[in-house]
Amino acid sequence: MDVRTSERVQSSLLRRMRTVDHAEGPWLEIDGRRLLGFCSNDYLGLAQHPQLIAAFKRAADDEGVGSTAAHLVCGHRREHAMLEEALADWTGRERALLFSTGYAANLGVQQALLGGVDGAICVQDKLNHASLIDGCRLAGAELKRYPHADPAGAARQLASRASAPALLATDGVFSMDGDVAPLAALAALAAREGATLMVDDAHGLGVLGEQGAGSVAAAGLGEAEAPVLMATLGKALGCAGAFVAGSAVLIEGLTQFARPHVYSTAMPPALAAAALAAVKLAREEDWRREKLAALVARFRHGAAELGLPLMDSPTAIQPLLLGDAEASLAASQALEAQGLLVTAIRPPTVPSGQARLRITLSAAHEESHVDRLLEALGRVRPAAAGR
Repeated sequence: MDVRTSERVQSSLLRRMRTVDHAEGPWLEIDGRRLLGFCSNDYLGLAQHPQLIAAFKRAADDEGVGSTAAHLVCGHRREHAMLEEALADWTGRERALLFSTGYAANLGVQQALLGGVDGAICVQDKLNHASLIDGCRLAGAELKRYPHADPAGAARQLASRASAPALLATDGVFSMDGDVAPLAALAALAAREGATLMVDDAHGLGVLGEQGAGSVAAAGLGEAEAPVLMATLGKALGCAGAFVAGSAVLIEGLTQFARPHVYSTAMPPALAAAALAAVKLAREEDWRREKLAALVARFRHGAAELGLPLMDSPTAIQPLLLGDAEASLAASQALEAQGLLVTAIRPPTVPSGQARLRITLSAAHEESHVDRLLEALGRVRPAAAGR
């Protein structure tokens, strides 16, 4: 372990924890400094919304803090049940099931669907989130990966084991690139080949589609075309936890066999109450998505004028591809010196040679914030580009 850590130090790849002393919208206090953050996943600006805070306090006053047990023991409270009903309705599915984290949800789904199934395979996009990859491996299924956002590549992988029970899994919005998966083409492929399509919509829910129902809804797909939908509560909804939505048969099966759900303490009921308030706001307040889209457009226009190597992303995730890990780290540090917090993403989170600044925008930002970021990027660009 020490040797591997030392290698990361030498390669400018060591990860370091930062403690945020206080958060106020996009502003973060770290080490006595007030920084304007462009690295959170609070896409709709709901994490500190008064209605979420009030719902959390009311439930905490009534029910206390911890749920005290797993859902199947005595941890499943009224707040959990109401949240699951709201999530199922929002995503247009029969039922939904809560998990403590998105990571646990992806592990649980694949373990339940693939575990113990002879010859099962899981075909995944090469840039899928780590939890999808780990879920397949822990389920004991064969993992087959295809080139990023390439339905033809996915078809080749499925064809290589045509008779095998198959799960086709993809991110809806890719967390490091910000682009959207070709979901309609993947759904058509899954239907043609008899595979089950699973979509991890952690970064699409709340942001894309009518009423923010996510990337699957934006692609015009329903439960029949995308039977397994996972999404998180800790990004656009500003809370924590995750859920899987689908048919009653799917959810009943996960209730019985998804070990991370069965054997984990349920999330605090107060947190479920806050998430329920967030769902209501996310569905009703279209202005948040409209504002976010306008900020994304403003940033992309300004970045193009500066000639910055921005990746092709229509979402709140706007990666600035710099390639070299040291250059990305230097750019992040230079921005912080100007009062901006932008995270450098380096291997192994992204492929070698594709280090970047992962810039994320939020409805909590203002146009002046975006302009300040663009001005700062214009000043640090020579160092960031290695010139």
